[in-house]
Amino acid sequence: MYNSPEQFAELNKANIEQATKLAAVALQNAEKLFQANVEAAKFVLAQGVESASAVAGIKDVQELVAVRTHYAETGVQGALGYSRNLYEIVSQTQAQYTALAEEAFAAYTKGLASWVDKAGANAPAGSDVAVNAFKSTVAATTAAFDQFQRATKQVVSLADASMRAAAANASKATVNGKGRKAA
Repeated sequence: MYNSPEQFAELNKANIEQATKLAAVALQNAEKLFQANVEAAKFVLAQGVESASAVAGIKDVQELVAVRTHYAETGVQGALGYSRNLYEIVSQTQAQYTALAEEAFAAYTKGLASWVDKAGANAPAGSDVAVNAFKSTVAATTAAFDQFQRATKQVVSLADASMRAAAANASKATVNGKGRKAA
């Protein structure tokens, strides 16, 4: 077997770099989620103050129904906007984690191929068949992972399109519902 302290040191360095990138992505997206929640809290507080003021000035039942309808619609629109914002953050985060995983796997595959080549060069005479079999296994595993990765991307893309269509339909339903109430 071919093992060198330099290879292990390089592997550890690569792992630390990957862990640092992973932590940076996690913190960056946690900050985005925090900001989205702060904005949602501000919106809810402003809506609460506005609706309390509106209710305080109500003079008859029709006004009460109109105010209630207005703030119900506003609340639904706010909830839809919030959920869309969260979905965007989560989608972006997923894409960043996927890119990191792909990068790590590519580096791992490259390092493994290099190790196999070096080990093959230092292998005893007559071990060519075993080395070639191992190289073939590594190549097949890499190809299978690539195929899995492509299939996963297609599923994620389909799910994303479905989610966006559902959100658009929900927005349209809310707008259409508003039009029916006014008629």
